[in-house]
Amino acid sequence: MNYLAHIYLARHSDAAMVGAMLGDFVKANDVDLYPPEIAREITLHRLVDSYTDSHPTVLAARELFGAGRRRYAGIVLDVFYDHMLSRDWAQYCALPREALIARFYGALTAHEPLLPARLREMLPYLIEQDWLGGYASFEGVAQTVARVSRRLSRNGHLLREGVDDLVLHRDAIARGFGQFFPDLVAFATARRAELAAVDKPLTYPLTS
Repeated sequence: MNYLAHIYLARHSDAAMVGAMLGDFVKANDVDLYPPEIAREITLHRLVDSYTDSHPTVLAARELFGAGRRRYAGIVLDVFYDHMLSRDWAQYCALPREALIARFYGALTAHEPLLPARLREMLPYLIEQDWLGGYASFEGVAQTVARVSRRLSRNGHLLREGVDDLVLHRDAIARGFGQFFPDLVAFATARRAELAAVDKPLTYPLTS
């Protein structure tokens, strides 16, 4: 769910940003159906997610959540990390955050024929409600978590209650983001170079 971070990492081109978004919507076996630049970013999105889930700082942050809510902590952390990226945007990017988000929305619209049906259905709401811009406030974090919880078939309340853990440990988790995010940027840069060198997605043991 950390859409803003994925878009930030792929900001070098419109096609790359579209591919970064598609990582949550395209089945693994369908990656090769997309143009190479988009396919690379789909693959990179999944590698980034895997790296994030296994990073020591992220694992430590998950342990701060209550036992019943820990299984949903990754979702809450993803959204909060996008909030932290929004807050510290000028530290990482010279292009204003609002400008990049607007460019991304335009890229999605321009590539709409390539988007999976589920993402096409979401697209008007994503743009009109400015989901990525909403990460700028902590209230937007809670609203995003609540929106995601409504899509769960069960235990949505546990996901929403994870925001209480986040509030309780907000300072520690925020400090962790400052340690984790530079590592993520370095990882993504290195893996993208590897993907570009072979000009096709790497094989990766990840589910769709």
